[in-house]
Amino acid sequence: MAASSALPGFFFCFAATVLLVLVSVSVPTWNTVYFLRASNGRSDLRFGVFGYTGTQVHIGYRLPITTGELASSSIHNLTYTLILHPVAAGLSGLALLFGLCGAGYHRSGTVLMTLSSSLAVLITLVAFVLDMVLFSIVRHEFRKLGWSSQYGNAIWMTLGALVALALGFCTSACGIFGSYRRRRQNTY
Repeated sequence: MAASSALPGFFFCFAATVLLVLVSVSVPTWNTVYFLRASNGRSDLRFGVFGYTGTQVHIGYRLPITTGELASSSIHNLTYTLILHPVAAGLSGLALLFGLCGAGYHRSGTVLMTLSSSLAVLITLVAFVLDMVLFSIVRHEFRKLGWSSQYGNAIWMTLGALVALALGFCTSACGIFGSYRRRRQNTY
């Protein structure tokens, strides 16, 4: 390996990429990963990036309950912001590729990993804040209607990806200053 100083950043970017990809394929594609689960005894709804239980995959969706705050267009518009999760996954994957180049070849890969992971951190932070805003409102409104609702694992996976990306940014920024010289072999 040319630069072992790029490996910690590479590892953290890999962890963040895996987490964000899992969040991106949440409900309705994969029912195990969801942002919010609401149930009233008769029906069980899980909300994901591209829809909720029983809907087709699409960007932005209307909630099945259209009373109170849930009927407002601002809630519908906030569901469009869930597309930031796949965008962040793509950027962290790009940071992962740059980290591979930095670990195997040259310092410039580590510099590019630092830049792309910093952008991924910002987008993931915005996505996490918007998740908390959107699903806190939805959770509150479902509870006012008598439904039991709780946060799902996708919110915490997004938080984990945010922490991993922040650590990846810090370690890759420090890794820029590591040793990148190849050892010379003495041949007599």
